[in-house]
Amino acid sequence: MEPLVTTPAIYCRDLRKQYPARPRPVDAVNGLDLEVRPGECFGLLGPNGAGKTTTIEILEGLLLASSGEVRVLGQRWGDNDYALRQRLGISLQETRLAEKLTVRETLVLFRSFYDQGPQPDEVLALVSLTEKSNAYVGKLSGGQKQRLAVACALVGDPELLFLDEPTTGLDPQSRRQLWDILRSLRSQGRTILITTHYMDEAERLCDRVAVVDHGKVIALGTPAELIRQLGGEHLIELVLADGALLEPNVLQDLPAVVRTWREDEAYCLAVTAPHQTLPALLERFRTEGQGLTRLSTRHASLEDVFVTLTGRHLRDGSD
Repeated sequence: MEPLVTTPAIYCRDLRKQYPARPRPVDAVNGLDLEVRPGECFGLLGPNGAGKTTTIEILEGLLLASSGEVRVLGQRWGDNDYALRQRLGISLQETRLAEKLTVRETLVLFRSFYDQGPQPDEVLALVSLTEKSNAYVGKLSGGQKQRLAVACALVGDPELLFLDEPTTGLDPQSRRQLWDILRSLRSQGRTILITTHYMDEAERLCDRVAVVDHGKVIALGTPAELIRQLGGEHLIELVLADGALLEPNVLQDLPAVVRTWREDEAYCLAVTAPHQTLPALLERFRTEGQGLTRLSTRHASLEDVFVTLTGRHLRDGSD
């Protein structure tokens, strides 16, 4: 039996977007390759200015690419855009809704843009806004407005959902409420493309993630696969007393150490067995008479992967 061939929900090859500027043009997207499978929650990660929002706006049909191949749900933009938009749900990075409309009036308006889809009251129940259906949008909290923005993306019963940083600025409780909504959507077989700055969000929600920097995908895989790239699932961080410096490689020969690097004033060690590394580390500094002002251990994260790949934190950079 031949293997079943599934059309990717999102496919792009050598995607490029260049903006004219002086003294030279700016390559916002610079040869990006991406493939998202149907039914998965896919995360697009990277610092501000890495090209994430430009990429997602090209995929949504809001921007024209300078070059490259793009297919969304098997279709190209420009062939039958109306039909394709009927299959998409989009929540932009910043959604401004009419504050003098009620929550229900807002959903009725957005539902009118689509040929089919659930009734507004069904979507209100899905995002836990039924009790606010008659409240004005301007009176909602930040978390309620974000849930309403997601609801507006759902009223057309989309096959593919684009969510650009949907939980930025929300309190922890509101973030988790949105997580529950996204888990429910994923369980229904919908495809979700999400950009986020929160690594715990990506690790909890996404089946696979792509790390983007300078307009290219620099790492791709499941969160667990990317973390394993560090070589050790645990990190030891230490800061020397009195601002003392040392070469990170000096610590490389300690037991169970896989990789070492410096991050600001701290020294980081990726290790496979912290219970072996820590006693040897403390004994070495005791013997050498070197003090520590901070010593901590934790599990490796996607942000650690990003820092080791690019030398920058996820929130570094500029738009």
